[in-house]
Amino acid sequence: MSDIDAVWNDLRQRIERLEPGAGFVTPVSDRPFRVEATFEDRVSVRFRDSGEERQLWREQFGVFVRRLDDGGIAVADLPPGVEPYASVVTLLDDYAAADGRISHAPGGPSDEESPYLVSPAEARTRPERLHDDALLLADLLDRLDATDPPSLDTDSLADLYVLLSDVQHESDRLRQSTREPLLDRLGPNQALSGRFGTVRRTTRERRRPKDDETVLDALDEHGIPHEWVLGVDADKLDVVLAVTDLTEEEVYDADEQVYVQKTDVDETEKFSRLRGLADRIDQLEGAEGEKLREELTELEAHLDEALSA
Repeated sequence: MSDIDAVWNDLRQRIERLEPGAGFVTPVSDRPFRVEATFEDRVSVRFRDSGEERQLWREQFGVFVRRLDDGGIAVADLPPGVEPYASVVTLLDDYAAADGRISHAPGGPSDEESPYLVSPAEARTRPERLHDDALLLADLLDRLDATDPPSLDTDSLADLYVLLSDVQHESDRLRQSTREPLLDRLGPNQALSGRFGTVRRTTRERRRPKDDETVLDALDEHGIPHEWVLGVDADKLDVVLAVTDLTEEEVYDADEQVYVQKTDVDETEKFSRLRGLADRIDQLEGAEGEKLREELTELEAHLDEALSA
């Protein structure tokens, strides 16, 4: 059996050596959380999706570790309240998640990371990612002349495209998540105004054909030939192409479109750049810092004036 005191001390040391901002995900529900603080008798964690704070107690770690010593536990069988314990325990070399189970595995590789540990860049929530990407984009726009893209060097042009794509993607997903709460607060033909604009409840009618039998019966009742509404089914046409000598050129007109596709994002590099920006802001002291604060105050006053007009 494991020495619970030794396990607990080792676990606290591993947690305290984590990279600032690093976090975990729960094994089954995939909920992100971060360690807020460690104490003599507990670890305090906070879930990122709800803001809920929970205490992971030393005694409960002892109970969980003993269960792992007795043969382990299937990941799928972890109750929700036990999941955070499982995520944190796998920081230790002697406890591993493999083949769908978490168990005592002494002598495992000392450099193997927990599968439930996520980097600071990965641990951010969607709003945090959008905020950070927008900040990086604003910084890049300050340094580049985006009004003349052909004049930019290739690296800058690629970075600009990636950041614009990321901001567009995350902002659209966040925009969609605000739709239902707004609809709950908007009555028919009602408008709500915020500081930056107005939204209104709008109804659009989208039509789709009924099933084929219903449509064809309706046509028959009105003496309308079926051929007037029947067309070529592209899915069926592809099957015919695959099993006959019919060629694609005979039945398809093809237009080639050339576009840019974002294939990779270096989140670690973006997060490193964010840290650099944060350090620069922290270093703004004295006259330079005061000048920046005055400029921000003046900008806010101009915005207030424009919005009130």
